[in-house]
Amino acid sequence: MLLNSDRLTYYFTTLCEIDSPSRGESKLSCYLQDLFHDLGADIVFEDNSSLVTGSDCGNFVARFSGSRNDVDPVFFNCHLDVIKPCLGVKVRKINDIFYSSGDTVLGADDKAGIAILIEVIIAIVLANIPFVPVEFVFTTCEEIGLLGAKAFDPSLLVAKYGYSLDSTGIDNVIVGAPASYGISAEIHGLASHAGLRPQHGINAIQLAAHAVSRLPLGQIDSETTANIGLIAGGTATNIIPDYVRVAGEVRSHNLSKLFSTIDLFKNTFQDVVSSWRDPHNLITSRPSLVFAFPEQYPLMKLEAASLPVVRAQQAASCLSRSVRFIQAGGGSDANFFNACGLPTAILGIGMENVHSVSENIKLADMLRTAELVYSLLTC
Repeated sequence: MLLNSDRLTYYFTTLCEIDSPSRGESKLSCYLQDLFHDLGADIVFEDNSSLVTGSDCGNFVARFSGSRNDVDPVFFNCHLDVIKPCLGVKVRKINDIFYSSGDTVLGADDKAGIAILIEVIIAIVLANIPFVPVEFVFTTCEEIGLLGAKAFDPSLLVAKYGYSLDSTGIDNVIVGAPASYGISAEIHGLASHAGLRPQHGINAIQLAAHAVSRLPLGQIDSETTANIGLIAGGTATNIIPDYVRVAGEVRSHNLSKLFSTIDLFKNTFQDVVSSWRDPHNLITSRPSLVFAFPEQYPLMKLEAASLPVVRAQQAASCLSRSVRFIQAGGGSDANFFNACGLPTAILGIGMENVHSVSENIKLADMLRTAELVYSLLTC
């Protein structure tokens, strides 16, 4: 296996220092499309998902036909966008660990995954090693709601299973991830002057506080979490607020538990609003509630006999190593690929402290993941 750590370092550093915020991924996309053309991709094409996502480019696919017909075609997925602050990244390498300069994220999430794919395909092409047909799928707007994957047409792919390189840890193959639904509770009260006519107002924020205090939050059970993360309302300190919006989410590996928790949230807010009584008998109107729970991403659950699991086991065995098959608490593009009938596992690539300016990744961990991807393509 002729992987080259210096070459991997070069491409990872180059990718990190190309700005690619969500909805601004075109510069990175153009760089990668040109690169894969030069590396001999049979076809590189971009979809029209930008019409849906609002990005300045679409998702794109690079297809290599390979020379092996004894193994099913496979795809690998990474996202192009990076969470803020991500403009003007400068990479520092200290003792073979990559960091940013400290005022931006590094962008290992998910440019480490992209660099790994580049290194693997270069190593295979240069050594003229037979490999299975493969497609690289690069999505936009992952960090702002998995929008690129949500807008991707799975019929564009030849491969029927794949892997997303987008998680922490190493030698981890994620086979389960929760479904997630947003929570939005809008309470409409009645405005009034807080000093002159307080008895004529209905305080929407107070009602929301009563409801939130009754909600189960955090780790509800081994499969389910819930959170309230945003509260916004009111116009001034001397005005009783007539509006507040409370936003959060519920995640679960068990759909029954997920929907029962959502029902509990809805009923709690409705009970607080419906049970409001005017202590002064001065107000003829009543507070109201608008409750919504949009899907953020669907459930992901792979069976032991699925192709991503079986092939990961085979690839690890060829390397004389073992991998861990685990469940994760977050969502990724893989949730949508699975929902579209494309069994997809998530590979840990070693990035640490993601979504912070302390983000870092070890070169050794990137190489270890590259070895697994190499084995998946050649074993």
